[in-house]
Amino acid sequence: MLLNLDGHTLQSQKFQAQLEASVPLKKQLWQQTVITKINNQAAMLESIRMPAKNMYSLAAEVKSGDSENHEAVAAVYYWKNIFPLFPDFKRERFGEVPNNLLNYGYAILRAVVARSIVASGMLPTLGIFHRNQYNAYCLADDIMEPYRPFVDKVVVNIVNLNGKFLELTPSMKKDLLNIPAMDVMINEEKSPLMVAVQKTTASLSKCFEGKQRRILYPEFI
Repeated sequence: MLLNLDGHTLQSQKFQAQLEASVPLKKQLWQQTVITKINNQAAMLESIRMPAKNMYSLAAEVKSGDSENHEAVAAVYYWKNIFPLFPDFKRERFGEVPNNLLNYGYAILRAVVARSIVASGMLPTLGIFHRNQYNAYCLADDIMEPYRPFVDKVVVNIVNLNGKFLELTPSMKKDLLNIPAMDVMINEEKSPLMVAVQKTTASLSKCFEGKQRRILYPEFI
């Protein structure tokens, strides 16, 4: 993945603000991220007529830094219910189908987020939660979390159309490659996902600079 690190006029200033972000600020930002992710997962389940009341309760109880790991608790319930055709499904990178479709979709999403982070004048390597010396995209992995249910929606539609025959075909790739253009709601406005990501990363940069306190994330409806 090629990223232009000379694409913002206030590059050094924004880098410095990101580097100097306090631990409490990053914990608050991660709390916001997890709350939105769980709420979007719950809405995704409701869209396929699966119960999600407990998911909303989990989201409401997320503390600073998600110290009680509600994200993981929600994930267990979410993955158990999202693919009725695969009742024993486990979300694993090298797991059984439809993990292959999820991997492909998430890779596309990650690229969109990473490019937007750089365009907003930040370093994709320095995360607010994810930390891994071998991962150059920790911040992208953080910020893409609330967007994952939109990828899941596309994958669920592919599964519903193809049943258990889920070898990655050109037609499936085409559907997944349309993810950046799919419409989402952000700040009460409809936007293509890739535009929404730009709004999210721009708001994150302002949080690092102390200009606002909340990251702008999309709402799954």
